[in-house]
Amino acid sequence: MLKTLLCGTALLALTAGAAHAQVSNNVIKIGVMNDRSGIYADLAGEGSAIAARLAAEEFGNKVAGTPIEIVVADHQNKADIAANTARQWVDTENVDVVADVPNSAAALAVQGITKEKKRIFLMSGPGSTDLTGKACSPYGFHWTYDNYAMAAGTARALVEQGKKSWYFITADYAFGHSLEDETTKMVKQLDGKVAGSVRHPLGTSDFSSFLLQAQASKADVIGLANAGGDATNAVKQAAEFGITQSGQSLAGLLLFISDVHALGLQAAQGLMLTTGFYWDMDDQTRDWTKKFEAKAGRKPTMVQAGVYSAVRHYLKAVEAVGSDDPDKVAAKMRELPVNDMFAKNGKIAANGRMFHDMYLAQVKTTAESKAPWDYYKIVKTIPAEQAYLDPAKSGCSLVK
Repeated sequence: MLKTLLCGTALLALTAGAAHAQVSNNVIKIGVMNDRSGIYADLAGEGSAIAARLAAEEFGNKVAGTPIEIVVADHQNKADIAANTARQWVDTENVDVVADVPNSAAALAVQGITKEKKRIFLMSGPGSTDLTGKACSPYGFHWTYDNYAMAAGTARALVEQGKKSWYFITADYAFGHSLEDETTKMVKQLDGKVAGSVRHPLGTSDFSSFLLQAQASKADVIGLANAGGDATNAVKQAAEFGITQSGQSLAGLLLFISDVHALGLQAAQGLMLTTGFYWDMDDQTRDWTKKFEAKAGRKPTMVQAGVYSAVRHYLKAVEAVGSDDPDKVAAKMRELPVNDMFAKNGKIAANGRMFHDMYLAQVKTTAESKAPWDYYKIVKTIPAEQAYLDPAKSGCSLVK
């Protein structure tokens, strides 16, 4: 009897130990990596870390009986720093998940490491379609937008208005190249043409020569294939050159609400853009924004909202499987629909692309805006299947 009781006690102890061991290192550690001090700090930066913490707080900062820890790092928009940080996080700091990573070159570097090390990668900030194409990973999830979606929204709208000739001013790295390429494909698909392009270094302060070349092209649209501080500098200087007054349209192919805020409505009014999130869309977006703004002191960008949504979905998957095993969690993430303030019935495809509706917006005029951050008119909803590339055409080896 005693022997049986002891065996039973031992079995219970082993079972309890096995259940507890389902979460590695007794902590769910999430690393938010982005630009915290440079041209993308406003659109991501500390705001993305705040968004991740809000997701963790919804679970009481604990999931599957295990505490959640959020750590942060600045990749300084350098792929080598991003790669080294990701490797250190995984090898020595037991980080389970990397989140955000604006800057496509940095994200592609991190994708390679998280794929090799079998760690979940939740991408909100980068835009390159290669992340769900030739560089896809079973552990990589591209959440908020991509360059195909930007082209499917803004470029399609302008070409359909009859603005068929384009000239690009492009950031000279992976993201800018991809955004120009995806927009070029969309323009040509709609029987438009590309008059030319010029490339600028990341973090350019003087766009005068690039804008003069674009102006001389006499293209209907000058497409800005850049983002953050580069995009706002280009828009400000285009206004000084009187480009839109002379009849050419300016298209910010990736603009964030933080950019509009930095520009001011006087400079930004009338701009068309595509977004995955706007804080003032409904009661759910407004309620979440109140929580975010209380901590951040400003409204969220779509990247920051996407970080919250992706981290929340990851934690839901961990809770559902009772483990942080990356293969089990990745499978559960693909199985569960995404329903939150960011996406309604979002679905994750085999290539890691999260399919959700996007929105074509126009920046309000100074007369139309009634309050601080009241910046967008939502012109139309772009259904997910139109917003994103068919995974079968993505070039991802995970798509059968």
